[in-house]
Amino acid sequence: MPPVVGITAYAEQARWGEAWDLPATLLPRHYADSVAATGAVPLLLPPVAGVTGALGRLDGLLLAGGGDIDPGRYGAPTGTHTAGVQAGRDTAEVDLLAGALARGLPVLGVCRGMQLLNVCRGGTLNQHLPDVVGHTGHRQRTGIFDTHPVTVAEHSRTARVLGRTMLDVPTYHHQSVADLGRNVAATAWAEDGTIEAIEYTDVFNVLGVQWHPEMGTDPALFTWLTERAAEGAT
Repeated sequence: MPPVVGITAYAEQARWGEAWDLPATLLPRHYADSVAATGAVPLLLPPVAGVTGALGRLDGLLLAGGGDIDPGRYGAPTGTHTAGVQAGRDTAEVDLLAGALARGLPVLGVCRGMQLLNVCRGGTLNQHLPDVVGHTGHRQRTGIFDTHPVTVAEHSRTARVLGRTMLDVPTYHHQSVADLGRNVAATAWAEDGTIEAIEYTDVFNVLGVQWHPEMGTDPALFTWLTERAAEGAT
């Protein structure tokens, strides 16, 4: 049987068909397609109470992108530009991560997901990156995934997974990791010093990237997640 990878989903108002405009559980399809393309079965995890009940049927976890994390979770007041905070999603994903770690499941965090990996270890975030770096290069155009170069630390787990230390990545974010949490190491950086990837140093199967690999052409991160999930499923 192929491994099952749970992907955290959004709770949003959505429109479809000719008549429907309703609250929905949704996820950009690129996430599920990227997981399926590597041989795993993608399973969407809605941000609802009790979603951790699915953990016993999962072999891996993908923390997807989305709105901002509540700054109260890292002891900060809410900034002017912080948006899309959903307490229910924060709680569901924090609980899913804790459960996945307790079960030894591999975890990949993407964009918001990487930030959650850091916050759950006591780390903090920059709430509006342009205020820190002085430009909008990480989110240049609304609704468009532009690219920028990233340098990956040699000999890091991230570099081994990607198979290289220099790459251009699809990006769309306005927040970033500030202070690193406990046993969290930065492993990739943009030219302006923004942290672009992290690893847990005390847990082998946890990686996070600030960019959006599902919007690119390199399947390496999803292949890694599926391979690790398959090892646990056997």
